[in-house]
Amino acid sequence: MTDSLGFRRKFAVIAPSTNTSVQPEFDAMAPRGVTNHFGRISIPNDPIHNDDDFNQLMVNIRTSMMETVDRVMTCEPDYLVMGMSSETFWDGLEGSQILQKRVEERAGVKVCMGSDASQQALKLYGAKRLGVITPYMPVGDGQVRRFFEDCGFEIVRLKGLKCQSPVKIAHVSEQELRDAIIEVNGPDVDAIIQVGTNLAMARLAGIAEFWLDKPVLAINTCIYWWALRQNGIKDPIDGFGSLLLKH
Repeated sequence: MTDSLGFRRKFAVIAPSTNTSVQPEFDAMAPRGVTNHFGRISIPNDPIHNDDDFNQLMVNIRTSMMETVDRVMTCEPDYLVMGMSSETFWDGLEGSQILQKRVEERAGVKVCMGSDASQQALKLYGAKRLGVITPYMPVGDGQVRRFFEDCGFEIVRLKGLKCQSPVKIAHVSEQELRDAIIEVNGPDVDAIIQVGTNLAMARLAGIAEFWLDKPVLAINTCIYWWALRQNGIKDPIDGFGSLLLKH
């Protein structure tokens, strides 16, 4: 029997419990008949001051992630969306592919990850040289760099915001994100990509794209676009840039 509200697709979404941006942004992008059902990966909101603290954050996420997959799958979704990005970039392209296989085997459905969604979007635009924005410490930035380079992209400039806790990632203002976009942009950059699903940049990316006349991609937009398109849902969604509107 078809779900009364999610009669086109029922998406399970997993995200860290500290993340307050991905759920409202995904919900704003959902077309009629597609519903999002969140499972929270329980992690503490510990301070992050250096690479060691960031590595501990990754340990916290990995410890609870698969249990969260098990819980959210009890709603019998059609598809699983990973509303998180740092783990999906870890250990480069090969590490990302291994993680996707593990999660798909655990969930029993296909899975959308931020790493794969980002590269698919960038390839759609034919981008090669990137400006990158992250909320991470240098150790996380290095993993993002490794993944994109594995996929054949060149990172021209990268801005790591070094957010001081998981919750504080969502406190970064649109003004700060605007300044970061300007900092990583240049005539030598084909596209700008923002990672870190707790950075609320989906709306701003669409605005920046219009003024800069080049792709400016927020990872939450990339993830939700790829999830929809992988499920045969081609509705144009306005307000988040050209990716969801035209592709």
